[in-house]
Amino acid sequence: MPHFFIKNENVNNDTVTINDKENYRHIARALRARVGESLLLIDENQMQYETVIKKITNTEIICEAKNIYLSKRDLEFDLYLAQSPLRSDSQLSIMEKATELGIRGVYPVLTDNCAVKKDIAESKVEKWQKVMYEASKQCERAKIPTCYPVTSLENVFKEVFDKIIVFGERSTEQSLKQYLGKNPIKKGEKILVVIGPEGGFSQREFEKFKEKNLPIISLGDLILKADTAVTVALGDIIYEYQG
Repeated sequence: MPHFFIKNENVNNDTVTINDKENYRHIARALRARVGESLLLIDENQMQYETVIKKITNTEIICEAKNIYLSKRDLEFDLYLAQSPLRSDSQLSIMEKATELGIRGVYPVLTDNCAVKKDIAESKVEKWQKVMYEASKQCERAKIPTCYPVTSLENVFKEVFDKIIVFGERSTEQSLKQYLGKNPIKKGEKILVVIGPEGGFSQREFEKFKEKNLPIISLGDLILKADTAVTVALGDIIYEYQG
């Protein structure tokens, strides 16, 4: 069932009016939706509406809500990602998969071995945000995650997080299971996952992590590409929390 974001102000009892240009064009023009077809809508309050199209005019689509409920497609804690941008399709894949895995926001951070120059990364933020928006629609996310402006690890660490977890490709300090066994994630906590570029973090950056007493977690003996590491790390955190 197609999924679209709406504003609560467009809901009147069991009637939902879709009149913004983007949604109207997508539904009426691109999808060529017809009266009687179903649409899944969600508003800024995370209320989900299972609707049926009742009328289509030249400017709006009128739907009848058959079922209204609070969306459950969300994590019980706030998961954020600080990640060194990759080139081309690999970064787009990260934004898409991170969105599917319930991320609240992504901080593109310029690391010592970052493969993308600052000006190029900054020019991509809008596109990355759009990918996250479209991925949210595809996987029926209640909240659209945020792609923050390009920044540094130092600036991200100034933000308040309950836990900051650094993943290092050659670290053998401890596994995620060992770390979370001693430091379990609690409902409502704000968690930051930090993952470096293809070339890994520099020695200087590892020293900074140690100065801040941050855990450096291993994903196992295999060496993973950075985009694979993001998916595995986020997935493992969710698994350990739910387990």
